[in-house]
Amino acid sequence: MGLRIALFGQAPFGRDSLVRLLDAGHEVVGVYTPPEGRRPDPLAEEAETRGLPLFRHRRFRRGGAAIPELVQEHTRLGAELNVLAFVTAILPPEIVDEPAHGSLCFHPSLLPRFRGGNALAWQILLGAETSGVTVFRPDAGVDTGPIVVQKGPVAIGPTDTAATLYFEKLYPLGLDAIAEAVAAVADGSARYAAQDESRASHQGLVDDDTARIDWQKDARTLDRWVRGCDPQPGAWALRGDERIRLFDGRFEGAVSGGAPGEVVGIREGRVELAALGGRISVGRVRIGEGPKQAAADSPLATGERLD
Repeated sequence: MGLRIALFGQAPFGRDSLVRLLDAGHEVVGVYTPPEGRRPDPLAEEAETRGLPLFRHRRFRRGGAAIPELVQEHTRLGAELNVLAFVTAILPPEIVDEPAHGSLCFHPSLLPRFRGGNALAWQILLGAETSGVTVFRPDAGVDTGPIVVQKGPVAIGPTDTAATLYFEKLYPLGLDAIAEAVAAVADGSARYAAQDESRASHQGLVDDDTARIDWQKDARTLDRWVRGCDPQPGAWALRGDERIRLFDGRFEGAVSGGAPGEVVGIREGRVELAALGGRISVGRVRIGEGPKQAAADSPLATGERLD
């Protein structure tokens, strides 16, 4: 039996979640996406194409409290379940708990590890070897609610970035996990397992302070830093007075030579940088406010040193 669902989300993952839910026979009574940005949102476009009620709000709280008119708007939909597929806005409990079956939320890690809004990046930054996805019922904490479905583990490879980990490995698992969790709620077979707090970890957002390259760290750590901050915000160092952001990172082994941060060569289209205990290389860079470009085509020259 299908459910009446309010879907909160954005981007291709939100769109594909919508399609999966509709194909499974559920009725999506409302779609919530962020306001219009510089690029069209795939979920919003799909909702409009299908003639579904579309709501675009930047936030659902004002002064720490739920915005009453948005709560009323949601209540009028008569949803039996909320599905949160790639949601960045913080929803108040008046919306999260309002449907008869509450809400289900997707998270790109094997909870309770790597709670927080930048789980993808932190799994690579901190050297996790495996990852997975979780669908849980949100509560008052940050990613602390009982688990309904988990899928994984999948290996995090030595060249994975936050982007490849998500799009190539976790994205399809996440769609399957959402479909499975919603089906379990619909047929009454869903089981809610409390998270093991003894295994829990929480990391903050990866901002520019976090993304700055520290040349006192060893080469393997810096390789993870570049890959974990790829594509956003981009691990960075200084080239003169400008920030240079490094992408498409790779550990090149325990090769000696050069001071940490020094460009020691350009090989096979990649710029190699010396670091403690080895070398890393990058395939793309962004200098200042310019566009991303192939590292080998950038002004970086052998012998110069990034600060």
